[in-house]
Amino acid sequence: MTESERTETEAPAGCAAAPARDPGARGRRFDAAVRAYLARHPQATVVALGEGLDTGFWRLDNGRLTWLTVVVPEAAVVRRMLLPDGSRRRTVACPAGDHGWLDAVQEPQRGVIVTAPGVLMRLPPATVRALLAACAERFPGGALVFDALPRLTAALARRAAAGTSGGRWPAPVRWGLDRGQLPRLAGVHPGIATVHEVAPVPAASPPWRWTAYGLPSWLGRRAPVRALVPLVCEVRFAAARSPRRASSAVS
Repeated sequence: MTESERTETEAPAGCAAAPARDPGARGRRFDAAVRAYLARHPQATVVALGEGLDTGFWRLDNGRLTWLTVVVPEAAVVRRMLLPDGSRRRTVACPAGDHGWLDAVQEPQRGVIVTAPGVLMRLPPATVRALLAACAERFPGGALVFDALPRLTAALARRAAAGTSGGRWPAPVRWGLDRGQLPRLAGVHPGIATVHEVAPVPAASPPWRWTAYGLPSWLGRRAPVRALVPLVCEVRFAAARSPRRASSAVS
């Protein structure tokens, strides 16, 4: 086995010595969506927007996929030092809202799934619309998985951030999405086929069952609380454009 092959298959130092860390309730939803897509497209490219130092490649690698981590340039420098690029995984220095990273996907015909945990909610609505449209056009048959705060929760987060000592978070919440808006989200671009909420994935042996953001599942199902609970969604792109007209559903 070559050095390149070894680094592709072995987890980073310190990870292999301990049991695989559970990615959390939200992370399990993202992982489940990626695994399901890879089952249909085993040679797909996984694009992890804003991944930081996460080790999703080693959790989800099927031996055939290609993995792109997209982070801002200063974070890319750190990731490349700690998690050097390999033959099937690469770090791309580019902000998520900048469409330059789309050119790094070299074989979109094999399938593309984009993950964006904590990313879209921090982009302006117009940037979210443009990113969804760009992915729909460039990655037919692909998918994008993201999380979002309901609009009231997003407003509360902005208000709480404005009241902190720093005045604002470095990346404030700029976009909120209610569950009732999911059908309308498909109207952002004709190339969007469906939008659905990813179902919760229970932990292996949890003492409690939790929602994606730390509430007990029985509480998260209550209508008044559910309206405030963040959601994880999957956007699926059509293999060929339909004649549907686009609408401005992201506001």
